Amino acid sequence: MQRRQLIIGLGALAGLSSGLAACGKGDAAAPLKVGSQRGGTKAVLIASGALEGVPYKIEWSEFPAAQPLLEALGAGAVDLGEAGDAPFLFAYASGAKIKAVQAARSGGGATAILVPKDSPIRAPADLKGKKIATGRGSIGHYLLLRVIEKAGLKPSDISLVFLSPGDAKAAFTAGSIDAWVTWGSYVALARLHDSARILVDGEGILLGAGYEAASLKAIETKRPQIDDFLRRLARARRWAIDNPDAFAAVLSKETGLSLDVAQYTVRYYRFAPVPIDDGSVTEARAVLDHFRGAGAITSTLDPAAAFDRSFNGTVAG
Repeated sequence: MQRRQLIIGLGALAGLSSGLAACGKGDAAAPLKVGSQRGGTKAVLIASGALEGVPYKIEWSEFPAAQPLLEALGAGAVDLGEAGDAPFLFAYASGAKIKAVQAARSGGGATAILVPKDSPIRAPADLKGKKIATGRGSIGHYLLLRVIEKAGLKPSDISLVFLSPGDAKAAFTAGSIDAWVTWGSYVALARLHDSARILVDGEGILLGAGYEAASLKAIETKRPQIDDFLRRLARARRWAIDNPDAFAAVLSKETGLSLDVAQYTVRYYRFAPVPIDDGSVTEARAVLDHFRGAGAITSTLDPAAAFDRSFNGTVAG
């Protein structure tokens, strides 16, 4: 798996505080390997300054989408990583040894079905017979299933191709697909630079739930680092909601996105940390039921065990 790895060493490993070392099992001196999607966890932590004084080493790996990040998490290449509810649950149902350790909500508007500006597709029903690209098990995949269901269509009524965001963007620009279901900065790039039109977004359809997921091994062996990291992340997310312009400026610098694209992306980046509760499990069951109904997964694994509520105290920051 290809990934760009950056290592941040902030603070001396020998200077770990007794409070950090006491917050659970594990070797508090071990580095924490964190996966981040473009413009996600890494960007918001850097922008907010929440990493200042972190007393352990963080090894960052950046991924273009949730699927490869979750594959890396399941394989033990990273300890912790962010993903939307749909890809997280898709990976869990597929057998990944992972658990959600912190939740956040942002609304569903950041995910959208895009069509070329002059496309004859004007309503979801017009997707019948069309070639549509998204990532397998992604939040885009889930949105598409929900939208065509509401339009009275079946998965067999469309031609669905699974592509990485980069390949999907190239196919969309070349006109070799009729629609693209994507999220975040990819929507912003398509809208602002490729004159794409939003057919429908996830507002009112998607829950906008996202999770920081950790491997079972990391939960067992690196609990102090995970606990501390999640507290910093919760503070960073609240800072981003309160300081969108400052976040956009740093996001642009860190990712290479133009400022207009970063500002558009941040407009929908409102991930408010929330506790994992019984509602999380109920919602997860509904997501998996939709995937099963569409034939996307066959697993009957119940998602109740996919959530670790022992880190709920980190939501307060």
